[in-house]
Amino acid sequence: MNKKWIESNTFHHSEFKDLDRLVYAKQDKHMSISLCLPTLNEEKTIAKEIIIMKSELMTRYPLLDEIVVIDSGSTDKTRHIARSYDVAVHKADDILPHLEKYKGKGENLWKALYVTRGDIVIYIDADIKNIHHRFAYGLLGPLLLSDRIRFSKAFYDRPIATGDNKLHPTGGGRVTELVTRPLFSLFMPDLTQFVQPLSGEYAGYRDIFENIPFHIGYGVETGMLIDIYQKWGMDVMAQVDLDRRVHKNQDTKALGRMAFVIIKTFLNRVQTLGRVDIKQEIFDEMIQYRLIRDKLQPQMHALVQFERPPMSQIPEYLEKSANRTSR
Repeated sequence: MNKKWIESNTFHHSEFKDLDRLVYAKQDKHMSISLCLPTLNEEKTIAKEIIIMKSELMTRYPLLDEIVVIDSGSTDKTRHIARSYDVAVHKADDILPHLEKYKGKGENLWKALYVTRGDIVIYIDADIKNIHHRFAYGLLGPLLLSDRIRFSKAFYDRPIATGDNKLHPTGGGRVTELVTRPLFSLFMPDLTQFVQPLSGEYAGYRDIFENIPFHIGYGVETGMLIDIYQKWGMDVMAQVDLDRRVHKNQDTKALGRMAFVIIKTFLNRVQTLGRVDIKQEIFDEMIQYRLIRDKLQPQMHALVQFERPPMSQIPEYLEKSANRTSR
């Protein structure tokens, strides 16, 4: 394991608070930057995220060139609210509509590559209650100020909300510590240096994202880290401390389903890489139980694994990219 990576490639967002410097670096490199907000029923938080990012990083400092919302099919007012703030809003099903349709965050992220134009793409979850523009400029800093780093990932303290409506300083990141970190420790110790490998905020150069597959669901972050590591190594990756992130927490059963998909994604990757040889069928149903009238009843959750191929293999994307380059 390269133990020096965590020292040389770990940053704090305050190192990049000089936004004039970031704007100058962006202009010097002739870069454009897109922010993608993947959504599903985020009417309570989407407005604040857009307002802060637009006012701070488009109006005050011309760091972002566009904000794009990719929605999974919200049944609340998410899309209506987002459009009222004059940002591009797309339903994921309407992008490349001839392809079979899937639901999931990874699907939104993958399709964002088709409708955004930035040389750098930032992905930020839309459910952050304490949103601040550091979530964007912190991730952009290593990409703009280094000629080596091509991908940056967030980490933070994740206080957990309990039934008393109070925030407690620890408790977030349970799937990371119970599932992802043990798996990385067993097979890919270098990746254990990511403090929060499942964090939902990351940024990278387009040529990184367009050349890796995207799992459509919860496995997207795990697969992404493994694929970037295998293709380009640790040196192109960085992590940034964003201090604190407050969001809605999921119950244990929901986390179990998340863990199921992450484990499947991981097993798929290590088998493809020839690190293990799985000789039996891997099933697609997560089995959980609930107690009803003093009797345990099984709950079957079909969690089929599917991933999109690298966007650079999609003919429509290649045509669109060629048209953009020729202008």
